[in-house]
Amino acid sequence: MPQSKTSSSPSDQEAVSSSENTAFDDVPLNRFHLRITALTFCANYSDGYELGIISIALPVIASSLGFGAVWEGLLGASALIGIFLGSVLVGWAADKIGRQRLYTVDFLLIAVASAAEFFVQDPVQLFVLRLLIGIGIGADYALGPTLVAEFVPRKYRGGLLASLTVLWTVGYVAAFFLGNYLVSLGGDSWRWLLATSCVPAIAVVLLRIGVPESPRWLLTQGRLDQARAVVRRLRGDEAAFDQLVATHRPERRARYRELFGKQYRRATAFGAIFYNAQVIPYFAIYTFLPLVLLKIGIGEEDTTSDGLLNLFLLLGSLGGLWLVAKMTRRGLTIWSFAVLIASMAPMAVWPDAPTALLFPLFLVFTFTMSAAVNLDQVYPPELFPTDLRSSGVGLLNGLSRIGSAIGTFLLPLALDGIGFSPTMLILTLVLVVGLVVSVKWAPETKNSMLD
Repeated sequence: MPQSKTSSSPSDQEAVSSSENTAFDDVPLNRFHLRITALTFCANYSDGYELGIISIALPVIASSLGFGAVWEGLLGASALIGIFLGSVLVGWAADKIGRQRLYTVDFLLIAVASAAEFFVQDPVQLFVLRLLIGIGIGADYALGPTLVAEFVPRKYRGGLLASLTVLWTVGYVAAFFLGNYLVSLGGDSWRWLLATSCVPAIAVVLLRIGVPESPRWLLTQGRLDQARAVVRRLRGDEAAFDQLVATHRPERRARYRELFGKQYRRATAFGAIFYNAQVIPYFAIYTFLPLVLLKIGIGEEDTTSDGLLNLFLLLGSLGGLWLVAKMTRRGLTIWSFAVLIASMAPMAVWPDAPTALLFPLFLVFTFTMSAAVNLDQVYPPELFPTDLRSSGVGLLNGLSRIGSAIGTFLLPLALDGIGFSPTMLILTLVLVVGLVVSVKWAPETKNSMLD
């Protein structure tokens, strides 16, 4: 966590930016920086697409395979459970054996499991396959942002990392339109819908062949010649790299438990709580969006409202890019939680309010949430040093997905058991926890140097 090593003010940090030990962070943006970002888009697109298609296909699959609410909740949460496993385990492994080796294999797993979904005969088979897909996506959530953060100049780091989340929304919106079209064809069209996610996964596997290892990680392993070879191959600034070598920490073996030690435990706790406080309401609500809309008076036949919500998701995600560029990390986190609470609370305390009031509030919630989750790819890589970055990013992503899985599993049961108003109140309280923790612990990492 950058702030744990210095008490410098933002102005002090700007002064440091011209010093030798930041030269590698300030090299010009080049074609490879954009390539590594583009190749990382795919995990976020796949995650959004996978969540989108399952939310649309689940009612049809339940009817076709014959299962009830418990299996609906499990299947809705299955990929999220897999993301937890993939993020935590592969994040740890990537700090031990490197990022590059795992960066291609994860999407091979996604491609094979996605194609196999076409042939499922019962909910158990589908659960296992979606668990494997989640493991592949989770692995990439640990690897992708880590590689982007370690390769790109700090001036562009926030924007490029935030752009990853935009692709999540693009994937979700694409799934909405394609999913509704295919499901409307009837029969086994849901099988084709689930299998479509193998197409981009295969493309990713091929495009990632030849991606180099992170020079920063190689430095932490004492492999200076290999790190220099990567910089030379990418036609990077070797003089800037020499300055980074001169100031890098001596080779050491970071231990996973350091994430919970005195130096990084606040970063780990903040990251886990802020991340969960965002995505638990997000995944729970948008996995079962038709149910939520029905509760605020919008029928299943109202495709205009569905389309408008998806438009606000996309606009919010794009607006979030601008907010990440203009606002501080801490400021955007705090203010977004405040707006989310203000827009969701009326749904909790006045569920019988006119749809003309609740739906605009839901649009505000949708736009703000979509903008705020851009931080989910920006904040975690900036909280930890290179030798713990993949482990830290993987842990935060994994914990967020296990929280999301629990929320996704419980939402339909809560709506049936305790009703709409108490369910929305619980989700509002989750946002309140996020706000309180962010006010107390959120660090400022914008334009900070990566260790």
